Amino acid sequence: MPDELICTGLVIQAQSGFFTVATEQGTFVCGLRGKLKRGKAEGDLVALGDRVQIQVQPDGSGVIEAVQPRTRAIVRLDPRPRGVYRQVLLANADQAVFVFACAHPVPRLRMLDRFLVVAEKQGVPPLIVANKADLVPRERAQELFAPYEPAGYTVLYTSVNTGAGVRELGARLAGKISVLAGPSGVGKSSLLNAIQPGLGIAVKDIGVVNKGQHTTVVRQLYPLGNGAYVADTPGWRSLALWDTEPEEMDGYFPEIRPLVSQCRFNNCSHTREPGCAVRAAVDAGRLHPERYESYVRLRLGKD
Repeated sequence: MPDELICTGLVIQAQSGFFTVATEQGTFVCGLRGKLKRGKAEGDLVALGDRVQIQVQPDGSGVIEAVQPRTRAIVRLDPRPRGVYRQVLLANADQAVFVFACAHPVPRLRMLDRFLVVAEKQGVPPLIVANKADLVPRERAQELFAPYEPAGYTVLYTSVNTGAGVRELGARLAGKISVLAGPSGVGKSSLLNAIQPGLGIAVKDIGVVNKGQHTTVVRQLYPLGNGAYVADTPGWRSLALWDTEPEEMDGYFPEIRPLVSQCRFNNCSHTREPGCAVRAAVDAGRLHPERYESYVRLRLGKD
């Protein structure tokens, strides 16, 4: 191997300051070049999903020399004594795939609404997957997730047992970096395993950080055979909205956003003011009451 092999690649694993980078020349475990560490870091210098330039050492290890600009990043703000630190859970994500079950367990749509708000705020396009669709009648599955397609979201109904929607999900993942999120027991691993045998089993073994625990976390991108990478990223559920002002919450509900300018008052909270276009839309059946209730609860900080 040449002493000065320089190549570019994708960070597919991050753990304890070391980064595994996949390149056309192979996969290398890399540290950071000292010059990248200079100065005060206000956020992660290198993260999962970053595209980087590395120099391969004679012993087969690598050193990250440069990081390409990120198109977007899923960021968790971490308040620290010296200021807020930007922890990057995933860089350059093309989409967020939220997997919820139609039954067993019953879908927690308040959680889904919160996930969607986080995706809107982070600027990551979401895809809703309603899994285990074979466990309820089709009409019931569509009733459960009825609030979302009118809001502009894509809902994909899937079942590993029948194969419904699995091929389409694989096509929607193809060639993209996707972050996967959802409550436990909804079948995320089974879906991935149906797309690429063996992958889901690996994802199931990922460590998850629980509040109050200090656990070493491995963040990892798993390659699919169709040019896709999927991240089951520990920490998505802990993405807080503490830095979100109540006044900006309506901007993260796509079906509420265009109504705001039609309210009588510029500072309308859409909860009690007269002349509110949002509440009028609920009364007229143009805005789903469950989504409106989620907006109110999130605005008041109840979820």
